[in-house]
Amino acid sequence: MNIDQILDKQRNYFQSGATLPVSFRIEMLKKLRGAVQKYETEIGLALKEDLGKSGYESFMCETGLVLSEISHMIRHTRRFAARHRVYTPLAQFASQSYKKPSPYGNTLIMSPWNYPFLLTIDPLADAIAAGNTAIVKPSAYSPATSAIIEKIIAECFPPEYVAVVTGGRKENASLLQKKFDLVFFTGSQNVGKEVLRHTAETLTPVVLELGGKSPCIVDSTAKLKLAAKRIVFGKYLNCGQTCVAPDYILCHSSVKDQFIQEIIRQIKKQYGENPLENPDYGKIVNEKHFNRLCGLIDPDKAVLGGDVNKDTRQIAPTVMNHVTWEDAVMQEEIFGPILPILTFDHFDEVYEMLAERPKPLALYLFSEDKRRIREVTERCTYGGGCINDTIIHLATSEMGFGGVGESGMGSYHGRDGFDAFSHTKSIVDKKTWMDLPMRYQPYKKGMYGKLLHLFLK
Repeated sequence: MNIDQILDKQRNYFQSGATLPVSFRIEMLKKLRGAVQKYETEIGLALKEDLGKSGYESFMCETGLVLSEISHMIRHTRRFAARHRVYTPLAQFASQSYKKPSPYGNTLIMSPWNYPFLLTIDPLADAIAAGNTAIVKPSAYSPATSAIIEKIIAECFPPEYVAVVTGGRKENASLLQKKFDLVFFTGSQNVGKEVLRHTAETLTPVVLELGGKSPCIVDSTAKLKLAAKRIVFGKYLNCGQTCVAPDYILCHSSVKDQFIQEIIRQIKKQYGENPLENPDYGKIVNEKHFNRLCGLIDPDKAVLGGDVNKDTRQIAPTVMNHVTWEDAVMQEEIFGPILPILTFDHFDEVYEMLAERPKPLALYLFSEDKRRIREVTERCTYGGGCINDTIIHLATSEMGFGGVGESGMGSYHGRDGFDAFSHTKSIVDKKTWMDLPMRYQPYKKGMYGKLLHLFLK
């Protein structure tokens, strides 16, 4: 079937009411969970082929998180979907007021290549829990994972309910020309702008999960050994191809030299003396991104790494010192295993630097100063983040994950994901056994007016 045929069938299927019963949604989530468990080995092999991910990393960062999200939605969908009664003003006596979640309808989920399984199936689970149909468009840059996604979805669902459309830019452009009830996009800011431009034409609501240059602040009170350990994990996971990876370090000048030594020690400890020979160290997704990243490395400022293997598209974990905002590595989101380190002397500099730049998807602060922690979390604008750790804030279904400003709009995971794929209706159920006359014409002064005033207070 072509895209128009799939969309027409999904519209008809949604209009039939088949997706609305909560029991149906939970049954479909269980089918999806069973299929993910069944094909866990194949998913890992696909991720290895596309991105060089080890089996452990594939489960930790993709399959395991997907199973956790699906299980969370199975447990809580009935509660999420229930109507919620709210206070009714006396002026509306006698009636009941409530809020009722309602699925948007026919949704489009466009996912990226860096975590191709996680960032496809996680939002799909939320869409199913909320009662929608979905067309899923995985990235063309991760073809092996796209193939296993297509296999799983075809085995679980009929295409009039959930369907996969594969391909590249041509298919993306074709999908964005269609009218959906919601578009969920994860990817770059440039493509996000195109998605928003197209959806604006049809006034279609959109969730954008983008990226940006996420700062990691290390102040003079930080426990440097632990900070370095956790920063190295978050930065070089998936070879830096993580939307919430620390993009650069803002380190207090008084501890910079010691911090760099700890970073170097941790890289060697976690990845070995020769990371390019480490079988658990991944690769850059394609030659285009490999060449772009190589162009961001300044050999004169690299204090560790800089080694590359063009045949395997690998770049060793790289640390750059004496970096300025004018360097090429600071002109764009890095999205690779290159860690530039900048310094500051006073926090007012940090606030000023961040305020004049696009709002990041994440911010990380390493500090033992409670006052400073409170000040940074209050004064800086960013999607989400961690205190004394990196990236783990997205690994829970109890908190929403999303950006702000240039890093995105809307959030998902758990209840936030259900809400992202739902419209909440506000409903007043007015009873018929009584009808107060004071709101009808002809209006009367005196007692009715005073009573109406009291009711509305």
